[in-house]
Amino acid sequence: PFLVLIHGGGWTSGDRSDFKSIVDTIKTRLPGYAIFNISYRLAANGQNLFPTQENDVKAALSFIYSNLAGYKISDRYALVGASAGAHLALLNAYKETASKKAKAVVSFFGPTDLVQFYNNPPSLLVPLLLQSVTGFTPATNPLLYESSSPINYVVQGSSPTLLIHGGADQVVPSSQSVLLKDKLAGLNVPHQYVFYPNGGHGDWDAATYKDAFNKLQAFLQQHIP
Repeated sequence: PFLVLIHGGGWTSGDRSDFKSIVDTIKTRLPGYAIFNISYRLAANGQNLFPTQENDVKAALSFIYSNLAGYKISDRYALVGASAGAHLALLNAYKETASKKAKAVVSFFGPTDLVQFYNNPPSLLVPLLLQSVTGFTPATNPLLYESSSPINYVVQGSSPTLLIHGGADQVVPSSQSVLLKDKLAGLNVPHQYVFYPNGGHGDWDAATYKDAFNKLQAFLQQHIP
């Protein structure tokens, strides 16, 4: 089986190199998994607006799938993302309903409902960021916000989902994960919600990260043995 890691950075910054330490951690914990650590085009200066990032992740998955034999891997995989990368992981997991469907998806503090995220932001920076990466507000282009929100694509049979969030997150509020958790529960989709009351937006202490990766390891081993 393989994992696809998707970095964060508000869709405007970051690179797969940000995940180097996570790659090392997963190699140690899950030595039987192949790992793809991917990048995607970043939105900046009116270029590469949504859904560019979603499409880039989809293209990466298509490339991997077309080379399974060459990589000597199976077609069983999970998506793992942080922040904006978690949003992209969830979006691709739930939208893919055919043969390339993920066996599991893991979100570290990712946005799940962009309309709610815009309308109930933790700071005034969030609406500005969403406008800069979409080119619109929810009022001027509701379809784009709806089609870019993972929560709208959850159905019975969606990929098992692990949601990990901190209660002191001032960038993506934990309510974003709670909204998705409730939707998953209502449709009987296997899921787990891990909440760290004092955790911020990834600025966690070593003990919290250790526990989070213990949870990730157990979840993936359960759903992709």
